[in-house]
Order: sequence, then structure tokens, then C-alpha cells
Amino acid sequence: MMSLYSLRSGRLARFALAIGLAAGLPAIVAPTQAMAQSAAGHPDWPGKGDIFVGACYQPVDRSPEQIRQDIAIMKAAGFNMVRMGDLSWDSFEPEEGRFTFEWFDDVIAQMHAAGIKVVVDIPGQPAPIWMHKTYPGVNLVNQDGAKLNAASRYWDNISDPDYRRLAKRLAEKMMQRYAHNPAVIALGYDNEIGNGHMSYSEADRLRFVEWLKQRYGSIEALNKAWATQRWSRRINNWDQVDLPYNKGPGPNERYLDLHRYWSDDTVGALRDLESVRKRYAPNLPVASNFWPTAWTKGFDYLRSWEGISTYGAQGFYPGDPMGASFEVMMNRAGHDTPVWFNEFTAGGGGYYGTPGRSRMWAYFGLLNYSQTFLAWTFNSHIGGEEQALFGLVDHDGRASWKVDEFGRIASEFKTLKSMGFPRYREPEVAVHFSFDTMWLTSPPPGPNTMQEYFKGNYTDQVKEGFKPLYQDNVDAAVIDVGHDAIDKYKLVILSSAYLMDKPMRAAIRNYVSKGGTVIMTGYSDKVDVTGKWYETPLPGDLTDVFGLRTNEFYRSGTPLVVDFGGQKLTGTDDYYEVLEPSTAKTLATFDNTPRKSPAITTNRFGKGQAIYIATAPQSALMGPLIRSLYEQLGIQRGPVTPEGVTAREVDGRTLYVNTTEAPVTVRFAGTRRGFLTRKSYTGSIELSGYGVELLQ
Repeated sequence: MMSLYSLRSGRLARFALAIGLAAGLPAIVAPTQAMAQSAAGHPDWPGKGDIFVGACYQPVDRSPEQIRQDIAIMKAAGFNMVRMGDLSWDSFEPEEGRFTFEWFDDVIAQMHAAGIKVVVDIPGQPAPIWMHKTYPGVNLVNQDGAKLNAASRYWDNISDPDYRRLAKRLAEKMMQRYAHNPAVIALGYDNEIGNGHMSYSEADRLRFVEWLKQRYGSIEALNKAWATQRWSRRINNWDQVDLPYNKGPGPNERYLDLHRYWSDDTVGALRDLESVRKRYAPNLPVASNFWPTAWTKGFDYLRSWEGISTYGAQGFYPGDPMGASFEVMMNRAGHDTPVWFNEFTAGGGGYYGTPGRSRMWAYFGLLNYSQTFLAWTFNSHIGGEEQALFGLVDHDGRASWKVDEFGRIASEFKTLKSMGFPRYREPEVAVHFSFDTMWLTSPPPGPNTMQEYFKGNYTDQVKEGFKPLYQDNVDAAVIDVGHDAIDKYKLVILSSAYLMDKPMRAAIRNYVSKGGTVIMTGYSDKVDVTGKWYETPLPGDLTDVFGLRTNEFYRSGTPLVVDFGGQKLTGTDDYYEVLEPSTAKTLATFDNTPRKSPAITTNRFGKGQAIYIATAPQSALMGPLIRSLYEQLGIQRGPVTPEGVTAREVDGRTLYVNTTEAPVTVRFAGTRRGFLTRKSYTGSIELSGYGVELLQ
């Protein structure tokens, strides 16, 4: 990709200009979002010039003497934040109604004396055993009807009214006690919420039925939405409604509503806690360690983020760098605040750690808007399912080399926070991601033609549109365009936007008409909000916006070759749609399909342009197209880097991060001085494996 860009960017930009691609910023005014957790008006909340390095800490595992020793290690390392309280409900409430906070008070006081701020995590999950024994509704029932004991964490039915009542009461007690504690800097809700499980009790079914009544209003509307005329599935009254099977089989429409229901339930649990915060701790922001994409259940974070969080936060356990960047930007969502790594890679389960790796990922995080780096975990665990999980301190209490590495991170970041970090620059490009499409295109096992049509993984396909921007060191927001205002973005990318509801379609229509540029790929706008295929020409309600119709589709059997701007581009997916342009103009054609039909089209709609790619998202084809638009749209490409190195320019300095284990040479113009090494470099710098440098 990089060599392709350097050789072809000029020609492609001129090619784009010649065919009349629109330039300039769109000027759309979207409805104002309700920012329940906004940092605006709270200058005392963490912001510019604040960077936090520390650890997750679970004092329930430690004796008083060990706690004193641990805090001494943290202080010597320069840590300035810990996160505590998660996973510990029964340490605060060992019996129903009997609360014991004194032990936690003492730990917080010691942290405060050491200059360490505390994120208090309200431990809503897992629920205590006493709750499961006293209130059977908190127990999960699987889809076969069997009651499950609380054998593992998060085996709690958080929709149960008793659970919700007791979780709110615990939150009230903790927030009343710690809202004005001088050590407490933020709150967290329910560690890794989203990684729970669905339940199938009769009470769960009745709650699902009430949700359906609110959504559809009548049995007739439900039958229409669920296409119950198929296979003789008509429902005559609400008593006949069953909870759809999560593990299959079942039709798409019901499966989609099943996930929407549990998403709404999860968000409802979070809003319960938010209502408590508004009453007892409005002075504290919220940075919760959510897991919205967990495959056990998940929830629609991108359509709820502004009401449940002040900072996008996550457990950061990266694999490939591009995927890691994508996930961070998804957790940032539409926030104008930085990201918190409430859990940050250090050691792990069966993994002691690799010298230099955590430091590299910390600098990688700085490039991706992060502000907080809390190692998971401080002390290695001695018991339970995670007894072979290795933290910063060994099982015998001795500080490992990882403490020194995090101490180095803390020391370096203490200086960097006055040099433009954490980053606040707003992305100029938005990439769309949909909770609904993710689940709808991943049906459970059973008779279902979905996966015969929609081949591949939706999330991976969205990443294909994100990948060229990552390679070019261009910031890209990951949002739901049906929820967040998109007028501020110069380019919006919709990869495999299979389900597009009314808010999404309206947003795209308004954005393009006012001067915006949209790229949409094949597989997009095929089904309505219920998950059923449109009975109108495709794409859905946007045929006039894109100036075409696309009904036919085929698979070539070999990788597609596209003729674009004098180049022959070879794709990685053989799916293609036969476009029938009306007002759209052809930008590129398929070179190896029987009809050599249009591969990429552009359509003028209002003041803007709608570009359609007639195949599945694939960076080999999307990259050259996106790069051809940079000059026209005024999108500034980031520093040019070799594969494996990511970089951003911040306040006139360039931060380079080598994400690989091998040395890499980075070239640049002129002579620059390294802030971290204090060395001078002319024309190039060799970054060691996992090496980083800030060139001034």
C-alpha cells in the first residue's frame, strides 16, 4: 500500500479531480446530543496535560502488610493512579444489608498519602453467592431450561429486579462514601459489562414480551416485523411469544431483536447506576471498563455512549496493531475526551511478559488518544481461575522488571504531558460500525441462508475500510452514523452497511446533500430496520443518493481485478454486484467479470458526492480510492512510515512507534533531534524492535 501511494497518489488525485469529485467540508447541522457525562463545564476532571500510569489493584487478595509493601512499590515507581473495587461485591457487603467499607477506606487513605489517585469501580458483577441463594431470579437459566449455579464470573441475570435493586443500593452506599474523598478521581460501572449471559426463565420471557410491546405496539406489527407467515410461525397473542434461542436455530429477525433486547437491558442497568451518580456523586466523571463487543451478549455502546461514560475506556490487550487502533477508536466513539486503558497489557494468563512490549503499546496508545494506562494486574494472582496470571509483582511479592518498565513509562509520560499529550485533535474521517449489522450477519447455527450470502466477518470487513487510513497514519473515528452527528467529518465510510435504519439513511442523505462525501461498499443497505430485505430497488432508500440500482450479484470464483485510474488493482474477495447507474458516473470497472460492469461509481447529490464500490470491503481496492480523495477533501495524511511503524505529528514533533520485534529504518527530510534518546538524526532513524522516538 505504501509504495502504491507514493507512486500513484498524484495521478489518482488528478484523476479524481477530472471526473468531478467534490471537495470541501460539509455544513450539516445535526440535532444536539444529550451529553449526560460530558466533561464540558468540569475543568477539574482529567483533561489536557493529564496522563495517568499505574495498575489495577485488588486489595482483597492482600494482607495489610502486603498492601503497605505494594503501595511503597507503586510510589517508588512513580505511579499516580490505581483502579480498585471491581469484582469485590461481597467484600463490601458480605451479607445482605451489612456493609463493611472500613478496610477499603484504609487502602484509599494509604493511596492518597502516596500521591496516587483512585478510580473506584462499583462492583456490580459478579453478584455475591448470598444473592443467588436468596433471590433465585438472579440465577441464569440456559436456553434448554436448566438453572445454572454461579459457577463462574458474570453468571448473573442482571435483568432481575432484585439484582437491579441491590446493585443500585450498593452504588448508593459507595458513592455516598467516596464521592468527596480527596483520593478518588473517577468512578467505574460493572467491570466488563457486556460479557454477561442471556437467561431463559419465564420472568425473562415476560420481560422480553414487554419490550416487544413497547417496540411494536401490537401482535399484527410484530408478525409483520418477524415475517411470521414464513414456515407457519404466526403469533396470535403475546402468550405465544418465546425467547429466541441465542445458540440457534432461529430466523434473523427474531435473533436481531433478541440482541437488541439484551442490549437495552444492559444499557438500562448502566443508566440505573448513572442515576445514582447524578444524585450522590455529580462531581465525579465515569470511566468504566465496558466490553460491548463480547460475543456472549454485548451491547450497543455506539448508540448509548454519551449517557453512560465520560471517557471511552477498555481493557487493552492488543493483537495486531491495526485491529488495536480500530478497537480503541471504537471505544472512544463520539467522545471529545481521551481514552482510558482501565486494564493495560503487562503480563497475562500463562504469559510473564516481554521486555519493552508494554512501553511500546503505551506509546502506541498515546498516538490513539489514550490518557490512562493501568497495568493488569499489579500482583500475580495466587488462586482461582486466574492463579497463573502474571502481574507486575511476582507471587512472592517481589517487584519484577515490569515494575521498572512501567516506572519508565510513568517518568517519560510525566514530561510528555506538557508536549501535546494526551491528544485532542479531532479525526477528519469517520468509519461506520453497527451493532445491529454485526449480530444480524452472524446468525446462530440452523437453517439460514444468511451466511450463504453474507460471507466473511462483518467486523473484519469494517476494518478493511479503516486499514488504509491506519496505514497512512490518518485518524479515523469509529461511530454509528445513525447516532452521532457526522457534519464535522470530511469523509464517511460505510463498509457492508447491511442494515440501515431510518436515522442512518437520513443522516447520509442530509450529509451528502449539504456537501459531504460518502463511500459505501457492496452488501450495504439490503435490509430494513427489522432485518428483512427491502421490496424496493437496492440500495434501500438511497438509490437516488448513489444514482444507481444494484440488484444482481455474483461471485467470480477468482480475485476481482479493477481498472482504476490507469491501474490494475487486484482484490481479495470474489463477491461483486452488477451496478445499473442512472445519474452515477463510472470511476472504475471490473476487468475480469463477464460484463465488465462498473466497480466504482460516483454520484453528485445536492452539493456532495456518494461513491459506491460494487464489491465487499477490501483495502486493496478501497485504499487507492480513499487516497485519491485526500487532496480534494483537504484530508491531511500523517507521516510516511514503513510497514510496522505508526506515527503522528503532535505540536510540531513526530512520534514514531515500531510495533514489530525487528529493527526498522524510518526516513524523513532534514536533521531532527530525538527527545527520548537525546541523539541527532539526519535523513533517517533506526528504531529497534518495539522502539519509539519523538523527533523534534
